[in-house]
Amino acid sequence: MSARIRVLVPGKINQRVVDRLAERFEVVRIESADAALVTQHMQDVKAIAVSGRVPGALMDALPQLEIIANFGVGYDGVEVGHAAAKGIAVSNTPDVLTEEVADTAVGLVLNTLRQLPQAEQWLRQGRWAQDGAFPLSPLSLRGRSIGLYGLGRIGLAIAKRLEAFGVSIAYHTRSPREGLTYAYHPTLVGLAAAVDTLVVIVPGTEATRRTVNAEVLSALGGNGVLINVGRGSTVDEAALIDALQAGVIAGAGLDVFENEPQVPDALLALPNVSLLPHVASASVVTRNAMADLVVDNIETWFATGKALTPVPETPFTRRAV
Repeated sequence: MSARIRVLVPGKINQRVVDRLAERFEVVRIESADAALVTQHMQDVKAIAVSGRVPGALMDALPQLEIIANFGVGYDGVEVGHAAAKGIAVSNTPDVLTEEVADTAVGLVLNTLRQLPQAEQWLRQGRWAQDGAFPLSPLSLRGRSIGLYGLGRIGLAIAKRLEAFGVSIAYHTRSPREGLTYAYHPTLVGLAAAVDTLVVIVPGTEATRRTVNAEVLSALGGNGVLINVGRGSTVDEAALIDALQAGVIAGAGLDVFENEPQVPDALLALPNVSLLPHVASASVVTRNAMADLVVDNIETWFATGKALTPVPETPFTRRAV
């Protein structure tokens, strides 16, 4: 091609994305996804590679924009309805992070129930030698019943792993999935009441915002444990803190929070929680695979007219140019 296609990268993204894009495209960087930062010489940008937000205003500021390649399986930061209305394709990175996130979810379940991070600190602080054995964990995975709020690719991978622990598994989604032996519950409250461990793995949308609320936590009960590896917006964080402080539930394991990277001091102070800094997919291997898929989506779009992994809202084919 006589002039290389220009790809905009707003804000921070995995360096592998930038390095690979630079091999085939002209990469344009701006500090954030702010339409006010778009200058006249960016008007011919045809693609965005992003890890984070893409508001509709940024799309409007780029008249030749064709595709937004999102780094991550969740794409709630992209105003996908606006993109769809403008005929702009949006892609994400499913599958390549499924196994890593599922592994982390199971690890978080074990950390929370058996207090393994606290036990390690007991050893590191010299308390094993000074004070004796670490106290017995009040909770165990033995005899637990697990409820999955969300049963997409990652939810299914979590369920398959948990089967090996001999626990019972149930789930809640908008409608039952065919071919599964897991018990289906048509309401989230109903699922919470039927299990003692609730694993949240739904996307962060308006439909799921704060759906894990005080009523759901109360239904989960005094032996209950909440695990969240989806999005922080799904859980009413204030209600969760109240429930943990009052003993409404027994514990929680969280990889995501409402206002990341800010985590409430009240959560940090609780002894019955396990907290991770949004690391479910954060291995070099998996992040490299995600970065490659971001770039592959853009390359394939311009080479064949289709994205490899378009989101359901934008199943578009490139218009002839």
